[in-house]
Amino acid sequence: MRIHGLGRQIVLQDGTGGQPHPPVNLRGPQLKVRGDFQVSATVHRPAGQTASLYLYGEVPIVYDEWRQNRRGLRVAVSERELSLTVWDGRSAAPVADRTASVTSPATVTVTFERHGGDLALSAGDTRVAVPDPGIFDAGSVMFGVDAVPGAPDWTLAALEATARDGGVAVRDTPMTGQSTQPSDSLRGLAEATGRRLPIGAAMAAEPLVSDDGYRALAATQFSMLTTENALKPQFVHPGPDTYDFAEGDLLVDFAAANDMKVHAHTLVFGEANPRWMQQVALADRERVMTEHVRTVVGHYRGRVAEWDVVNEPLSPDDDGPDGGPGLREHLWQEAMGESYIDKAFTAAHAVDPEAKLYLNEFGAEADGPRWDALYALVVRLKGRGVPIDGVGFQSHIHEAGDHIDPAVLRSHIAALAELGLSARISEIDVYGESPRVQATQFAGVLGTCLSEPTCTSFSIWGITDRYGSTAEHDSYPLETGDELPWDQRLHPKPAVAALRDTLRTARR
Repeated sequence: MRIHGLGRQIVLQDGTGGQPHPPVNLRGPQLKVRGDFQVSATVHRPAGQTASLYLYGEVPIVYDEWRQNRRGLRVAVSERELSLTVWDGRSAAPVADRTASVTSPATVTVTFERHGGDLALSAGDTRVAVPDPGIFDAGSVMFGVDAVPGAPDWTLAALEATARDGGVAVRDTPMTGQSTQPSDSLRGLAEATGRRLPIGAAMAAEPLVSDDGYRALAATQFSMLTTENALKPQFVHPGPDTYDFAEGDLLVDFAAANDMKVHAHTLVFGEANPRWMQQVALADRERVMTEHVRTVVGHYRGRVAEWDVVNEPLSPDDDGPDGGPGLREHLWQEAMGESYIDKAFTAAHAVDPEAKLYLNEFGAEADGPRWDALYALVVRLKGRGVPIDGVGFQSHIHEAGDHIDPAVLRSHIAALAELGLSARISEIDVYGESPRVQATQFAGVLGTCLSEPTCTSFSIWGITDRYGSTAEHDSYPLETGDELPWDQRLHPKPAVAALRDTLRTARR
């Protein structure tokens, strides 16, 4: 296997920072282990390159653009160094980082071993060891590989796992959930209504392959999958000439295996852009943006039903000339003004004319300057002939007392329908001020969507608090949010019953 460095990093929402995000081979086989074992890798490493192999006892999780490092380790070899770095899942920093001097030939075999309470790494006569903090106690190992971006690729020539007692086996990556749906699943109840409204959720690749309970909920409860992070620019386009479709492909294939539609998020956004993209010269930004749109949409042509082409085009603040929100200022708006929206939609439509194209925005469910600004924007887009099919109402409810009025939301959906536009509930989550209030809010917004024929889907921004995007960033141990219908133990909250009751009522 030829290993090419992607240089993946996760930037903060303001575009700063750069948290390393080395790959996990999510589609590859998982190693099941019992007791002591060893893994040997033979690598061919050109001069100047460092070969890195990751062994994960728990797959790292991305919580809305923050990577939680869980239990795992990194084995690395260069011309002069052999190193073993270990994370125990209790901190972003490694619990151990040992390096030994070595004179490494171009082709070398490195061996990692868990034995007698230690983790050890060796190459030839050189060995480093640290105490084992229980990295593989769950009995599973997933692999990852990485390289220094810009240096020559290295080659993984052999990879072998053994155990003295035969306690190693290979498990293929699971791509389906349960074989049968529960009779009261959200997707089943929705399909029994006259609307057959798609019920969706934002999903992440990492827990789909590492958490059987999460995967079962995803496959049985939902008929639409939104790509949570995998297709944001910094994840899918980490370098000017480098695209990484691995996680996006996994999500799209999972959806196909479980008879789900895909709503892809997001092509153009003022946030979640890789550092190189933020530094593109003003004169080159239109070319970079349109090439990005064409490449990503083209890769998924015929497999993705819908796209968030432009995400959150309005400023978060009321800083426009009329006292409401203006356009959000970012690299694309700075280069092209409002026309960046037109160009993004036009590029996406040219590549896949069958896909439905949406503009996605927050805070437009209530009357006021934000809704007025959004409505005026889509009127202008329609007037210019932009191929926009609809608007996504994110419907985030992140504060106590911040409620959505179903009647007002219904009027906004109807106003868009008069313009010939569809609407969708795209990212709903509800602050857990009380289980009853949370349930009422989820059910009220779903009922509104069901009542309006131009509301095309109802999608939740996640499934379970265990992996919810409102988890506290950089928090060890993880502090989960309380905004989603299933709690962190994967148990349904009253919101699930309320959603089911709303769907049953619509069936009558």
